Amino acid sequence: MIHILFGLSGAGSLKMALKAMRVHKIEQIIAFGDIFSIGPVRMLHEKAGQDVRFQWMKNVMNDEDGDFQDYQQWFYNTVNQIHSIPVNVPITIWVADNSHEQTGLRYVLYLLRDKTNKIKVINTTKAHAVHFNRPDIQYTVLKTGEISPEKLQVIYEKGQSKSLSVHERKELEEEWLALADTKETLRIWRNEKIKGVKEDYYDQYMINMAKKLQIEREREQEPEKFMKSARLIGEVIGYLDQYMGDAFFEYRLRKLIEKGVFEMEGNLKAMRYYSVRLAKG
Repeated sequence: MIHILFGLSGAGSLKMALKAMRVHKIEQIIAFGDIFSIGPVRMLHEKAGQDVRFQWMKNVMNDEDGDFQDYQQWFYNTVNQIHSIPVNVPITIWVADNSHEQTGLRYVLYLLRDKTNKIKVINTTKAHAVHFNRPDIQYTVLKTGEISPEKLQVIYEKGQSKSLSVHERKELEEEWLALADTKETLRIWRNEKIKGVKEDYYDQYMINMAKKLQIEREREQEPEKFMKSARLIGEVIGYLDQYMGDAFFEYRLRKLIEKGVFEMEGNLKAMRYYSVRLAKG
C-alpha cells in the first residue's frame, strides 16, 4: 500500500499511526510539501507549468532560510515517486475538504491516469465527522494535518471506502484539466468545488482583522502602536474557514504595505522581523 498526502504534518501523523499498527515497514508514504491552494497550477503536469509555478513562489514568498531550492527538488522528487509507483500496488489518497488537498487530489490522479492501480480516497473531513463528532461537539476538520495519529489510525482501520471507478477517476482527471487551464493564483473550497478567486480576495478581511485588533489594543491601553505581523497573520488564519498557509498572507500583507494601506517598522526580510499598523487617513 502507498499513501499519498498533501502536507508534511499529516504525513508525519500518518507515519506514527502506521507504526502503531505495525505496518510502517510495508506501507509507504508519499507527501507533497507544497500548498496547492496558492500559486499558479496552469499546466502543472508539464515542465513549463512547473517552471511558472516555481518562479511565482520564488517571487512572492519570503525565502529567509534559502530553502527554495529544497522546495523545488522536493516537488520533483514527489512527482517522480508518483510516476514510479508499481502497477500492482494499491494507493490511498488522503484529503480534507480544502482547496489545497482537493487540487492536489486531482493533480495526482491525472499523473496516475495511465496506471491501473486500485485507488482509494479517504476524505478526512467527512471521516472525522463520522467517527468523532458528538451531538454536543461539532468540529469541522480543515486539513488532514490537524488530525492526531490516534484518530488517523481509527479512520484508517474503520474506513470502508471503495476504490475509485474508472468513471470517477476520469471525472476527476477532467476536473484537473479544467484547473490546469486557469490563471488564478488563489483557490478556495466552496460548495464541494474548487473556485479560483483574485489574489487580493482576502485583503479586506485582513484589513478588518487589523482594525479589530487595534481597537482591542486601544481598549486595553497597550502603549505599542505597531503589532507584530505574525500576530495579525495568526489571527487571520485562526478565523478562516480555508487553508492557504501563513506565507501567502504574509505576501499579501507586504503588498498592502507597498500600497500604503499599512505602515511598518522593522525589516521585511521575514515575518518575525517587522510590525505593522493601519495607515492613518
